[in-house]
Amino acid sequence: MKAIQVKETGGPEKMELVDLPQPVPGPQQALVKIAASGVNFIDVYFRTGLYKVDLPFTVGSEAAGTVESVGSGVTEVAPGDRVAYAMARGSYAEYAVVPAAQLVQMPVGLEFQTAAAAMLQGMTAHYLTHSTFALKSGDACLVHAAAGGVGLLLVQIARRIGARVFGTVSTEAKAQLAKRAGADEVIFYTHQDFEAEVRRLTGGRGVDIVYDSVGATTFAKSLGCLRPRGTLALFGQSSGPVPPFDPNILNAKGSLFLTRPNLAHHCLTREELLWRAGDVLGWVSSGELKIRVDRTYPLAEAAQAHRDLEGRHTAGKILLLPG
Repeated sequence: MKAIQVKETGGPEKMELVDLPQPVPGPQQALVKIAASGVNFIDVYFRTGLYKVDLPFTVGSEAAGTVESVGSGVTEVAPGDRVAYAMARGSYAEYAVVPAAQLVQMPVGLEFQTAAAAMLQGMTAHYLTHSTFALKSGDACLVHAAAGGVGLLLVQIARRIGARVFGTVSTEAKAQLAKRAGADEVIFYTHQDFEAEVRRLTGGRGVDIVYDSVGATTFAKSLGCLRPRGTLALFGQSSGPVPPFDPNILNAKGSLFLTRPNLAHHCLTREELLWRAGDVLGWVSSGELKIRVDRTYPLAEAAQAHRDLEGRHTAGKILLLPG
């Protein structure tokens, strides 16, 4: 089978299209023929070595496809099932072996590309709005990169709950996307001070929660956007990791809460996975949640997909298509 492998960490050029033996599922595993694989910033973190993993490895952690075969003891899925998954590395390939307990059945009529685009970022937006900080009607939130894959979903889900949503973007085109998703106010971080704008728009109060996937370049001002006892959910670092800081700043700015969550810790059981995936795929299937697939690339063009993602040239989700 064809797969994208990293033998040495570094830039996008370190991803190679290689031929590998088709894997065989072991006990409690399923072999999935991949129809579409999601491209996410976590893939970049593994590729660059920011997140450590044994080399060589096959990139990717999210996909949708069809169960080809199963190993012993599998009860969750059967050959022929249409499934989607996240958090199982190796999805930039034609086939992947995945723990059966991590696979979820796709709703009837949902397309593979849409399901692949929804899983990781959709469940991330779900845990951020339902568990990290349980948004309620009337709350105010700031969503950084509001026209990105997670950003657009966060905006929609927050609005669905009834929260007031502020979003940061870099261009007018991305501002329009964020507004169509439901953002009440859009702030251009390229030429506006987003901290000052949030304070102005909230009458000096600040927001209840900041959802920050950017990291280094936004962290300090994100803290400055919060009301007393507000929460900063730092769930990514697309601009680089946040440098060490004195935790006393949380006290000085109003007894703030800071968390650095990830999806795996919010899908610790199959029941929790099925709750989050079921909500997300159900909302997508019913049309309540809109998934924007910005671009698709052949598997061989994985390096270009990463360049476009890192260069902020995309708005919404990008996918690799093995076929």
